[in-house]
Amino acid sequence: MIVAVSWLPKGVAKAVPVVAELPSKEEIEELLKSGALEDGEESGSEAEDGDTEVDAEMEFNEASQALAVAEALGAKSKTNKSSSRVDHIADGLKELDMDNYDDDEDEEIELFSSGRGDVYYPSNDQDPYLKGVDVDDSDEEENLIIQPKDSVIVCARNEDDICSLEVLVCEDSGDGNLNIFPHHDIIVAAFPLCTAWLDCPLKGGEKGNFIAVGSMEPAIEIWDLDIIEQVEPSAVLGGVVEVQKKKKNKKKIQYKEGSHTDSVLGLAWNKQYRNILASASSDRQVKIWDITTQQCNITSEHHTDKVQSVAWNHHEAQVLLSGSFDHSIVMKDARIPTHPGFRWSVAADVESLAWDPHSSHSFVASLENGTVQGFDIRTAKSGEASDLKPSYTIHAHDKAVSAVIYNPSIPNVS
Repeated sequence: MIVAVSWLPKGVAKAVPVVAELPSKEEIEELLKSGALEDGEESGSEAEDGDTEVDAEMEFNEASQALAVAEALGAKSKTNKSSSRVDHIADGLKELDMDNYDDDEDEEIELFSSGRGDVYYPSNDQDPYLKGVDVDDSDEEENLIIQPKDSVIVCARNEDDICSLEVLVCEDSGDGNLNIFPHHDIIVAAFPLCTAWLDCPLKGGEKGNFIAVGSMEPAIEIWDLDIIEQVEPSAVLGGVVEVQKKKKNKKKIQYKEGSHTDSVLGLAWNKQYRNILASASSDRQVKIWDITTQQCNITSEHHTDKVQSVAWNHHEAQVLLSGSFDHSIVMKDARIPTHPGFRWSVAADVESLAWDPHSSHSFVASLENGTVQGFDIRTAKSGEASDLKPSYTIHAHDKAVSAVIYNPSIPNVS
C-alpha cells in the first residue's frame, strides 16, 4: 500500500549514489543498548541458529574430553597391553587439532583442486566460469545512474508489515513512453504517513537531497536520498528518549524536548527558509522545527482535534496554514506565534491544504466529505471562526479527498 508520494526536482539527485558505511561495533552495541535492534521475541530461525551453536559447542567439549582421557591413558605404564592403541587414539585426536577447530586459516583444504592451486585471471572476461556475469552487473550499474533528465519519485509504503521508502526513477524511453523502475529502498521503523522533500544541507555544501518522514511514531526521520543501504536516518526530530519501567510492568514514556507525543500526520518544508520544517500531529499541535539544530522553535495549540495538514505560503514564506479534524483552517504568521491567527470553519475534517502558486492570497482545502473548497485570505477574520462562504466548492469525489495539489505551470488548475 502506497501511503504518500513526493516528487524530486530534476537534477537534484546524485548521478551515482553513495553506499553507506557499515556501522561500527560500538554503534551496533549502542543500538542494542537502546533497544533499536530488539524485536521482543526470538524468531524461529534465530532459535535454530542458537541450537546449532549449542550443538557445536557440545561436540567440541566432548572431543576435548576424549583427548584428555586419551592422554591420561597414554601416560600409564608402558607395560599396559592397550597402551599402543591408546597412544594411537591420542595421536589421531591431536592431528584433528580440535583446540583450533573454529579458527580461520589462511589456507583452506581444496576439495576439488587439480593440484596446481587456484588459478587467477587478470580480468573476469578471461575467466571461462564467469561468462555472461558482467552483462547483468553492467545493467545493474547502469540502472543506478540517475540522469539529469530523469524524474525521481519517493513512495512511502507498507507491504507485508515491512515499512519502506521506495525510490523510483522515471525515464523517457525515447519513443514517447515512460520507463519507471525501482532505484533503491530505505527501510523505516514505523508505518509512514507523510513525506516532505527538502534540500537543506545537513551535511555541508550548498544543497542536499533529503526526505522527511512522519509516521505513527512521534519522531520525524530525515533520510539522505543520495545514500543507499542506510541503517539510520541523517537526523531525527523529536521522538522518545527512553522507556522507564515502573511497577506492575507499566512503562513510562519520556519524550525529547519539544517532541510531538503522537503520530505525525503532515509535513511542510519552507522553500525560502530552507532549514525550517512544519509538522502536524494527532496530539493537536503544530510545530516549527529548525532542521540544522534538530530543535523545535515554535509549538502552536490552536486546534481542538487532530491536525492533518500544514502548508507554507509560496509568496509570504512566514505564513503557515493548518487544517484539523475540528473542522477548521487556521492561518498564522510564524513571526508572531502568540497571535491567534485567522480562522475559517468548514463542514468536514480537513484532509489536505494547498496554496495557489500563482496567487499569494488563495488556497484550497480538500475535505473528508468529498469536496474541494477554495478560499481568499483577504476575507478572513482574526481570532474567530468566519461565517463567510468559500470562494468556490467542487464536489470532486464521493468519499474523502485525501490530497489536492496545484499545477505549478498552468494557473487555476488543481
